[in-house]
Amino acid sequence: MQRQPAVVVQGLEKTYPGGTRAIDGIDFTVEQGEFFGFLGPNGAGKTTTIKILATLLSKSGGHVEVASIDIDEDARSVRAAIGVALQEVGLDDLSKGRDFLVLQGRLYGIGRAEANRRADELLELVGLSGVGKRKIGSYSGGMRRRIDLAGALMHRPNILFLDEPTSGLDPQSRLAIWEHLEDLNAQGVTIMLTTQHMDEADRLCRRLAIIDHGRLVTEGSPSTLKAGVGGDVVRVSFGPMDSPDGRADTALGALCQLPSVREADTTPDGLTATVDDGGAAAPAILRTLNDAEIPVANLAVTRPSLDDVFLHHTGREIREADADEDAESRVWGQWMGVNRR
Repeated sequence: MQRQPAVVVQGLEKTYPGGTRAIDGIDFTVEQGEFFGFLGPNGAGKTTTIKILATLLSKSGGHVEVASIDIDEDARSVRAAIGVALQEVGLDDLSKGRDFLVLQGRLYGIGRAEANRRADELLELVGLSGVGKRKIGSYSGGMRRRIDLAGALMHRPNILFLDEPTSGLDPQSRLAIWEHLEDLNAQGVTIMLTTQHMDEADRLCRRLAIIDHGRLVTEGSPSTLKAGVGGDVVRVSFGPMDSPDGRADTALGALCQLPSVREADTTPDGLTATVDDGGAAAPAILRTLNDAEIPVANLAVTRPSLDDVFLHHTGREIREADADEDAESRVWGQWMGVNRR
């Protein structure tokens, strides 16, 4: 018998007071046991979507089922089936790590003996056994992320929602979180995470959806999405120019005339071009830029990345987004008269 999907989203919409449309009619499905990613810049609608799926935020339209439960009909049962770790880590700095986990378990109705056993098990899982008796306020950023993740796992959820789980962490801590998540997924836990980090999505997600301005622009496995871009990618960084205004557009126009260039676009410090054969195309690109009197500081040829996929489908790079918070936070800040920089 075919298993029901872990998450079903149909025509999901979210509009905040004042008309800010954070989610604009998106559809996607997450299968049981899948590691599914939501990739996009800050402000794209990732956090809003996660909060709706976790029943922490009401939707404006559409249909959503989590663990085969309509979130509007039985939010309590949905919450019992899921674990959630949001970008804003909510921890009690005065509580000891192990005590925090035991309390989380007790709040989910787990008996005291089982909660204590489960807390020890999770401290071992996330590598915090040696600091379980220390106050959370003394933990580093990476340790706080890991204890928050452990708290979301206390009741053994079948589905785990993670919002930017490694945001702001050092490389060592990021790697530790990745390994924990891979272990959980191997044990059968369905994981859906939001991220703006290409390497994170590429390593962890079997399938991902790219979201921008509240709309899904493409969906598939990382390898399939990168193959869809096709060819090699030539990245050019410009050197210093006496009069840089208009030079990028001039260079772009010249490159687009080359038969080997499929498509090209400007970047903040240069341009990128998709070509059939990077090694053969690079000399022609350099000659063209030299003829246009465009100084080249660096040229690199690579296979397509998820950054190239995002650029291909949206016309811009993911790091160009200037939003620094989700739509809910922006609306709340405006209502409170707070101008965040």
